[in-house]
Amino acid sequence: MRRLTGHVNDTDVVRRLLTTPGRWAVVGLSENSARTAYAIARYLQRDLGMEIVPVHPKADTVHGATGYATLAEIPGGIDVVDVFVRSELAGAVVDQAIAVGARAVWLQLGVVDEAAAARATAAGLDVVMDTCPAIEAPRLGIG
Repeated sequence: MRRLTGHVNDTDVVRRLLTTPGRWAVVGLSENSARTAYAIARYLQRDLGMEIVPVHPKADTVHGATGYATLAEIPGGIDVVDVFVRSELAGAVVDQAIAVGARAVWLQLGVVDEAAAARATAAGLDVVMDTCPAIEAPRLGIG
């Protein structure tokens, strides 16, 4: 059963994030092809034309992209931090996204942290929560 959230995703923000070429740091992305993050990162990269940056404690290279253990280790700017961690860990990732100057956070389907979303919004980041690019892009006719 899906949780109801107070945060409402802005369709214009979702569309802009999915159609503007950008650099997406995918937190939780590893070489484990059985994980959802693996397939969604490939979708972002191949179908939507985004640059992906794997972020995982193992710092794996995934889909040809060099991985980093933390957001703070990534050289250069980050447009979107795509969060594939459990809801109880998402707040710390959002705080790191704010600290590194990311422009947006995207909390994946099932990842809900209202307080973290509010902090990100207050810091000027765009926030998408509890959905997936592979759901939203086809819904909006993107890709």
